[in-house]
Amino acid sequence: MMKGKTLFVISAFVLFSCKTNPKAHNDLNYMQNIEQVAIEASAKNSNNTIQVGDQLVILVTAKDMDVVKPFNQNYSSSEIVQTNALAGGNTPNQGMVSVSGPTYIVDSKGDVDFPILGKINTTDKTLVEFKNEVRDRMTKFVINPTVSVRLVNFKVTVLGEVNRQGDYTIANGQATIMNALGLAGDLTMYGKRDNVLVIRTENGQVTHGKINLQDANFINSPYYNLRQGDAIIVSANNTKDLTAKQNPNTALYLTGISIAVTAVAVVISLFKK
Repeated sequence: MMKGKTLFVISAFVLFSCKTNPKAHNDLNYMQNIEQVAIEASAKNSNNTIQVGDQLVILVTAKDMDVVKPFNQNYSSSEIVQTNALAGGNTPNQGMVSVSGPTYIVDSKGDVDFPILGKINTTDKTLVEFKNEVRDRMTKFVINPTVSVRLVNFKVTVLGEVNRQGDYTIANGQATIMNALGLAGDLTMYGKRDNVLVIRTENGQVTHGKINLQDANFINSPYYNLRQGDAIIVSANNTKDLTAKQNPNTALYLTGISIAVTAVAVVISLFKK
């Protein structure tokens, strides 16, 4: 009788040690209340303005390409800027996007020194607004010019409990926090989904915001649409903290106990025979 009680106690210990927490599984789900959330994200949050240090590829075309050559100085059609749209530094050459055209760097005053037209200020302008200004100025020299402006160094950083930490370059200059986390291979099971930190530096000002991925209302946050240079930091949850504090041999102990329970059960069954 005593052996039977001992076997029961040991078995119960092993079972409770391996028991999963249903709530923990629910904590891994994103946007749990999406059906109750009104999407109100404003267009202005998704329209990034050009920042100092941005690398712009500006290409001018027209029916007669000889006419626009002066506006594409020092440029050959063989020149190509490659940006990685789908992966960071640890997975090179995946999803490479080629962008062709002369490259300009926005200086410390927010200016772009453009051939013939001179300095054009980009402060507080989106890519579309800047493109329209360049095109309007060019109409004095060219009939029906076409201007293409691409931002090729839109970079965000993802750190912490994700599967692929690193810097990620977005080819089209537009990305949401979900895009960035997708590029980073999603959060690990240890990532804290209700407290993702976004650090932003814009026009010399550093701000930060926290995102709860479990609450679909984060779609309306000003940090949902990312800006140039944003850093996303995913903290570890309590499970990771507990795992880090546990004895690394715990799993071995539990395995040993499980084997011992099985052995005791076999011995008891033999004695009963």
